[in-house]
Amino acid sequence: MKHLRKITLLPVFVLIFSLIAGGLCLGAEKYPTKPIQVIVPFSAGGSSDLTARTVEKYWTKYSPQPWIVVNKPGAGGVLGEEFVVRSKPDGYTIYVGQGSGHDLVMPHLQKMPFDPLKDIAPVARLSIHSIVICVSGKSPLKSMKDVIDFANKGNKVTAAVSTAAGSVDLVMRAISKRANIPITTVPFAGGADSTTALAGGHLIIGGGHPSEVLPHIKAGRFRPIGVALDKRDETLPNVPTLKEQGINVATWGSVKGVAVPLGTPPEIIEYLASTLKKVTEDKDYKKAMAQIGQPIDYLNTKDWTAFMQRAYKDYGDLIKELDIKI
Repeated sequence: MKHLRKITLLPVFVLIFSLIAGGLCLGAEKYPTKPIQVIVPFSAGGSSDLTARTVEKYWTKYSPQPWIVVNKPGAGGVLGEEFVVRSKPDGYTIYVGQGSGHDLVMPHLQKMPFDPLKDIAPVARLSIHSIVICVSGKSPLKSMKDVIDFANKGNKVTAAVSTAAGSVDLVMRAISKRANIPITTVPFAGGADSTTALAGGHLIIGGGHPSEVLPHIKAGRFRPIGVALDKRDETLPNVPTLKEQGINVATWGSVKGVAVPLGTPPEIIEYLASTLKKVTEDKDYKKAMAQIGQPIDYLNTKDWTAFMQRAYKDYGDLIKELDIKI
């Protein structure tokens, strides 16, 4: 009888074990199993948005799940990034735009709702490029010297910037300090909005990333008069640096990195970083990025983390040196 009971119970144990094992396998299903939400903390059409949407086109060549871009502008990029910081660290909500002004500049000037170095995990860098200083194509100003002379004659110089305390804003403030001219910066919700305002002739000067300003330059709406890097930008080789024009201003430029909520499993971060590397090496992706004036400069997780820490310190030193306040 006991032997019969053992035989009868055996299938039950097998069934239970199978269900448990199946549940474990289901729980360990390989990432990603659903679309990845990609938060861009700026309005559509800016350099972060253009970069994210270019990746979006080629992502599924190397991943089984799509990369879905969602714009969450506000507070100079803080709202969108904070959304990611507070999101579940499961790899399905990521941030494109790390390395922007609200990561490297704003924390030195005001209290932030999160620490951009400690409360979010870097994944990889996608690109780095200059900040291009422009005037309207209809403007009589043709160089930084013209802008300085214009200001010294008592004229008001207003500058369109993508966001308060962003990289473009910092460059304009640095120009104001180093050239000893008053410049009033006017912040917008992102690069697309600020360039539209400058194109409309509403401000004297402006700045943006190549991907934002090149279409306007090609159409004659903008005239580039300087770049804020130590060397000339490869997309605009005939435009002199600010230093070449006697204005000692050069920054890290503008970087576009990817990050995830703190606590995201290392294997997910590695998956994202390695997949992004494949995308950045794709020949069609390279062509697409070149068309929008966005130089590709990939960094892996370790090197991107180190870059962020170094750039954060350097921007802090520059802000202190220039005594910039908002």
